[in-house]
Amino acid sequence: MTAKFQRLKPFMLPLAMAGGALFYPWMGYVQFLSPYLIFGMLFITYCRLDFRHIRLERFQWVLLAVQMTAAAAAYLSLAWLDHTLAEGVFICVFIPTATAAPVICQMLGGSLPKLATYSLLCNVTVALTGPVVLAAIGDTQYTFFESFLKIMKMVMPLLLGPLLAAWLLMKGFPKLHAKVRDHQSVSFYMWAISLFIIVGGCVSFIIKNFDINNVATMGWLALGSLAVCLFQFKIGRRVGRRYGDAVSGGQGMGQKNTVLAVWIALAYMNPVASVAPASYIAWQNIINSWQIMRNKG
Repeated sequence: MTAKFQRLKPFMLPLAMAGGALFYPWMGYVQFLSPYLIFGMLFITYCRLDFRHIRLERFQWVLLAVQMTAAAAAYLSLAWLDHTLAEGVFICVFIPTATAAPVICQMLGGSLPKLATYSLLCNVTVALTGPVVLAAIGDTQYTFFESFLKIMKMVMPLLLGPLLAAWLLMKGFPKLHAKVRDHQSVSFYMWAISLFIIVGGCVSFIIKNFDINNVATMGWLALGSLAVCLFQFKIGRRVGRRYGDAVSGGQGMGQKNTVLAVWIALAYMNPVASVAPASYIAWQNIINSWQIMRNKG
């Protein structure tokens, strides 16, 4: 039975994505599970983390500088053409690293401490600078403090919660911590379930927000998000390779907190711009699935 299950493993991620797209009308019943699955994946992953290795290095600062520069360039190069397109593409670059990125990084053989550190740095930076930057290019009634609290509320529990839980387990129950640490493969199956829900939610969102009057703009937003998704994975790997870890660089810059991105687009921008981060969900997970399947093979 186990051997048969193992043979199915390479097909689990494509099947999860196809299933999510097929059963999207029912995603509302299971979407509440997503944060719990991500928390669980991160908790298992962080049980493998050596906390002494979490420290800021030149790698994280360079990657952050590249990300912020690319975000500004994306907006300025498109704002003259179409402001909604510029907003949508900008948010796909500016938004911080996904909370689940360390899980995928570990599956691909990257440095967990490096990416965990970058994820914390990037999310805090966006929380601090986001309210000012977004108020300048968008339209919102939120104050700086309200925006800051909202962003922190959306990212910090899933960033720090699993990290703290893994540390407490290591300190209080070392034997149980060792057992969790030695069962990292569970994260893969949790990711497959998450992928089913995430893709289904993405398809559901785009269909619900489809507007025949904005078909052309929505199409350009989807293509724009694909272009910057490919660019960010590529440039992130190049930066990471300079510091001995292409995987961490690629995941750090390419895998985004798209839930936060959609909320920011709806709160600060033309709501149509949210199609870009919604589409980015599909693009980044196709790339992630391909990388994991290639790595497992």
